[in-house]
Amino acid sequence: MPLVRAGFAAYEKAMFPEDIRRLAQQIVASATERGLMLATAESCTGGLVAAALTAIPGSSAALDRGFVTYSNEAKMQMLDVPEAALAAHGAVSEATARAMAVGAVARSRAQASVSVTGVAGPGGGSTEKPVGLVHFAAAGPPGVIHREMRFGDIGRDAVRMASVRAALELLADRLG
Repeated sequence: MPLVRAGFAAYEKAMFPEDIRRLAQQIVASATERGLMLATAESCTGGLVAAALTAIPGSSAALDRGFVTYSNEAKMQMLDVPEAALAAHGAVSEATARAMAVGAVARSRAQASVSVTGVAGPGGGSTEKPVGLVHFAAAGPPGVIHREMRFGDIGRDAVRMASVRAALELLADRLG
């Protein structure tokens, strides 16, 4: 049994790079200190932002829930993303990222949220929306902020991990 625990501890530590663990710890501490609950709304990251936050001991005081809304139907059903926004701008857009972040707050006990929607690759990209294009939004007092990142075609895992980092940075910025 000790070998299993030792092996798991090594895996757990390696699950996220040190900078991501540091960001997540900063966010959990900040939200806990302020009495804020958080939510995540994720598409291309598939729950990795919530996983980074829950890797921090005490995160239950700060994270209410995470929404993994990979399909457009899930975005509409779980987060109230308007069908018109998806039709006009697509899933990978500023409008959708903003609606996801707002929906995460509205559909949870959270006062702040972060959302991620993008093209992780290797397929699915286009000239207008290439592989590596990711939109982020953070909702919470005093409003919603958005960032667009273009990571390039650096590989699916690298795009997803870069997106986790960028989402946490945006959330940290929103929390001050």
